Amino acid sequence: MKKVFGALLSTVLVMLMLAPFMPAANASERPAPFASTAVSDAATEVATVSDIKTTTYPPAPKLSAADYPRIKGVNSRVAVWLVAQLHLWFGAFVLAVPMFVFIIEAIGMATREERYDSMAFEFMKVSIIAYSLTALLGGLLTFALVLLYPDLFNYLATIFKGSMFVYALLFFAESAILYIYYYGWHWLQGGNKKWVHLTLGLLLNAVGCLLMFLANAWTTFMMSPAAVDVAGVFNGDTWGAIHNFLWNPMNVHRVVANMAFGGSIIGAYAAFKFLGARNNGERAHYDWIGYNANFIAITALLPLPFAGYYLTVELYAYSQQMGITLMGGVFAWIFIIQAVLIGALFLSANYYLWCGMGRSEGAYRYNSKIKYIAIVLIAAFMVWFTPHTLVLTNAELKSLGGPYHEYLGVLGIMPAKNIAVNFLIIFTYISFLFYRRANKIPTVAWATTGNAVQIALFTAGLINIMMLGIYYGYFTNTAYKVASSIPQVLTTLIIIISSAVIEALMYKGSKEVAPLHWGRMSNRSQYALFLLAIAFTWLMGLMGYVRSSIRQHWHVSNVFRDNSPDAYTPDLGYAASIVSMGTILFMVMVIFIFWLSAINSRRTVAKGYWKNSHDQHH
Repeated sequence: MKKVFGALLSTVLVMLMLAPFMPAANASERPAPFASTAVSDAATEVATVSDIKTTTYPPAPKLSAADYPRIKGVNSRVAVWLVAQLHLWFGAFVLAVPMFVFIIEAIGMATREERYDSMAFEFMKVSIIAYSLTALLGGLLTFALVLLYPDLFNYLATIFKGSMFVYALLFFAESAILYIYYYGWHWLQGGNKKWVHLTLGLLLNAVGCLLMFLANAWTTFMMSPAAVDVAGVFNGDTWGAIHNFLWNPMNVHRVVANMAFGGSIIGAYAAFKFLGARNNGERAHYDWIGYNANFIAITALLPLPFAGYYLTVELYAYSQQMGITLMGGVFAWIFIIQAVLIGALFLSANYYLWCGMGRSEGAYRYNSKIKYIAIVLIAAFMVWFTPHTLVLTNAELKSLGGPYHEYLGVLGIMPAKNIAVNFLIIFTYISFLFYRRANKIPTVAWATTGNAVQIALFTAGLINIMMLGIYYGYFTNTAYKVASSIPQVLTTLIIIISSAVIEALMYKGSKEVAPLHWGRMSNRSQYALFLLAIAFTWLMGLMGYVRSSIRQHWHVSNVFRDNSPDAYTPDLGYAASIVSMGTILFMVMVIFIFWLSAINSRRTVAKGYWKNSHDQHH
């Protein structure tokens, strides 16, 4: 009965999630921001003949700088920018945590190990405080938009008023489910009660994802407007406006990114508690939580570049001008910073895994191989952030003979970077493989053969990735150059999935070298978890700026022009400073949440302060 009930719940979740990921009705048509006016004219004529009452929507406003309210001493764009980014960071965190809490709780139910249930509850304890801040920042963002950009808010509300009303209802539903889920955790334990609690977790995730999908529709509409004509007149098709060209890619990218981001923040929480632990028991507990959080972050980090690539490809498909502006125009150098941050993510995640091998007595078998993984990771990182075009003075340009370096210039284009990112992913997986093996000894008779097959698999796959990148990237035309990235991704996925299956079969029923020594980690390893969280936060902020800024001088691309005094593209240093300011604010608020969580569990015995119960009754 429980299995049937679990299958039913899974079916409900799938049904809830299917609609947003269904292909767009016009996906096979040529991407364009506007529908044919002939169709809308014909529809209007039919409606008139049939005496059907229709709503007439106004065109997008044509504003001047004087139409934007100003507050002395306040930069409107920076104010909305910071509030929106803080809301997005906290929203990503509180959306992601229930996802892996649900999975961890289900693992606890399946294994009957209470430590998983306790860990899941502790994750929720952190996110429950963040949820309040997310709601406050959401209200502040709405207030800022209404106050500083009223015409833009009114225009979007005209188109999305129905979905905004649904969003409000879903927000109240999420709040109710969240509070029952959290405060009823210890009440709904055992038997059918635990299944009820798991169902609440499933509903919480379903509602949270729907909230994110609706918010994504509003932001992607501003990039790829749909259901409006060239003047910005809405045709009444709300689903068409929601299901715009970039909606699905954005949904996929944000789900994956939020999981990685949420894992990194929980990892920082575990590091915070580990460094402040007062005994070995606490160190062991938070070391175990830090490991699981890092595992979640890495698991989501591995497919994240592919999700980002999917979004970029769809952006190019929608508007080549947007794509060129993004990767080859004014924002190109931001992707060099992005490369540095991605390198920091992979290196810090790998460093934590290498430190974690110290928990095992059998790690000495793999320690000598770590330096080779480090060499490959650093080399791939160097290729990833090598620019194609250098910023040079006239004298340097003359001395070099052009804007491209004679030897390193070939590493600045995407074929080399596609090879590098696939190598980063595969060798990070190898680090995880070594960590998992460090404390195990296989007992199957075919272990030697299994290792040989895996070595052959990795060798053949890495050679294939290099050959695809070199041949199709440098010796064929551009169409093949772009298309070659798909078999590279497939090769990486085949390597990881096939290796994981072999590994699971080979180490089934394996022996332990010795019990793992949880808590036997250096303080340096915990700073790697902090670096992971900071790098993720800054990366999300920087890429959020790029995503919004490729609209340039438009509130809604090619429909609603931005004529505010701040309608210009800031230079790289200014943008990085604002993102850094937001990152610092967010991390300060996160540390405050960690502190609140810490003091919530402490009890002070005030001897002699309170009257005893006997005295109070007399």
